[in-house]
Amino acid sequence: MCSHYEAPAPQRVAETFGVEPFEQGKLDLYPGYTGPFVRHAEDVDAESQEPVEALPGSFGLIPSWSKDKKIARNTYNCRSETASQKPSFRSAWRKAQHCIIPAAAIYEPDWRSGNAITTRIVRADGEVMGIAGLWEQWRDPGTEKILHSYTMLTINADDHPFMRNYHKPQDEKRMVVILPKGLYGDWLKAPAGDSMEFMRQYPADRMTVAM
Repeated sequence: MCSHYEAPAPQRVAETFGVEPFEQGKLDLYPGYTGPFVRHAEDVDAESQEPVEALPGSFGLIPSWSKDKKIARNTYNCRSETASQKPSFRSAWRKAQHCIIPAAAIYEPDWRSGNAITTRIVRADGEVMGIAGLWEQWRDPGTEKILHSYTMLTINADDHPFMRNYHKPQDEKRMVVILPKGLYGDWLKAPAGDSMEFMRQYPADRMTVAM
């Protein structure tokens, strides 16, 4: 599970995903903070050169029925195995509202010493992580403004040589779904019935700890 991650610099996101440059405030993100997510562009015409777009959104999915934004504190990760049934996520899952969350690093607690040691985890090749997620839009009942939000999809990692080292010993091990770059386009365009095909563990030898 990931409740803390580092967004890449906007220019790096633009170069990695082929999107227009954008403004980004904080790069060190927690639930409720605003970060970028990449999705298939909704309005693509014949002259459009970009099939994808980057949008700002709340880290923590806010379903359309929510009364306020506080729910984002509990919806920043989504178990892929139950996404189609959970009230907070099922609409986005069934509508295949797929997105990719760019991350320079994720942070997880290493409990092997008996104490939680916050650990910065990156791709071994130094490239941007593309984390599979779901996006949603919510209308603020007070201002009528539309707010976008997103959640990171997770899978079991009990047998993952790298990620099984994180979180408390008695807890189930989970990890976010890091997509291979070659699957970015396929994930964004995939129908709901194919979503689980992308829920795979990222190879342990392609992940490392960095300062």
